[in-house]
Amino acid sequence: MKTRILGRTGLEVKELAMGGLFVASFGGPFEQAKAAVKRAYELGIDYTDTAPGYMDSESVLGKIFAEIGRPRVLSTKFGGFPKPFLPKDRDCLMQSFEHSLSVLGTDYIDILLIHEPDRPGQYDWWDAPDSYTGPVMDALHELKAAGRIKYIGIGGTTVTEMLPIVRTGKFDVLLTAFNYSLLWREAERYLIPEAKAQNMGIVIGSPLQQGALARRYDDVVNAGARWLSPHRQRQYQRLYALLDETGISITEMAMRFVIGNPDISCVLTGSRSPAEVESNYEAVCKGPLPADILAKLDEIAADVPFRPFNEPFGMPFGGGYNGPGEA
Repeated sequence: MKTRILGRTGLEVKELAMGGLFVASFGGPFEQAKAAVKRAYELGIDYTDTAPGYMDSESVLGKIFAEIGRPRVLSTKFGGFPKPFLPKDRDCLMQSFEHSLSVLGTDYIDILLIHEPDRPGQYDWWDAPDSYTGPVMDALHELKAAGRIKYIGIGGTTVTEMLPIVRTGKFDVLLTAFNYSLLWREAERYLIPEAKAQNMGIVIGSPLQQGALARRYDDVVNAGARWLSPHRQRQYQRLYALLDETGISITEMAMRFVIGNPDISCVLTGSRSPAEVESNYEAVCKGPLPADILAKLDEIAADVPFRPFNEPFGMPFGGGYNGPGEA
């Protein structure tokens, strides 16, 4: 597996990094999570990302690190702890940071990100709209000056809302999720080029779209579920036809597509088991997809250049969708 430079941090990271969401206890038993992280280490995956907002992910990882060691690069976030979380309260921010250190079992964090800085309805970080100033920035700079963190970043899921934050040039790393994958390409038009222009490290989260690209759902797609727009349905059908034509699995194609972009520093694997880690590792090791397949994927992606209105944020292929209120 190759290494890349994480933007202006200068850190060398493997193309595949470990995402910590699904090692939380809701993803499976502790021994399974430990086995997944251990297997990632064995394969040379040396960067792990987590967050207080990922349920008990930090605590689970801390217990794992105590047994097998801390990763070479570790990132976590502001946001989600304590509850209620007060994003404009310095004491709350520092309490969040100290808690992260304690449960992770470390005395410093390589990269500390603001979680969802683009969603004021979730966390109201900023002193005024579009100012991108506030106690959180003061706290980040204070921690960096003290050597308790090395780099600062942002982790979000939107594109147009994240773009002006990236343009400030204040951040070293961009973690963007749900908007750069086989079928969801919003980030490639504006967000990724701007982050590159700022020499930010670019980390892609959810390359499998929280399961929507983790396996095939031919029956649901062909039946046309009511939450699946006609354009998205046709797009999936075209993708599945390409998979049949090439003989490449959907997960392999998804992972190789992302690492095929030379502007990307690394992609997170949200693996919950050693088998999932190995599957994603093997895909990344095969390298970027051939140019002819990439050209066909570009044509397929162009069917739905932006997310349709009221499309569920997490595509409910497993059922349980009750209407646009869950989008």
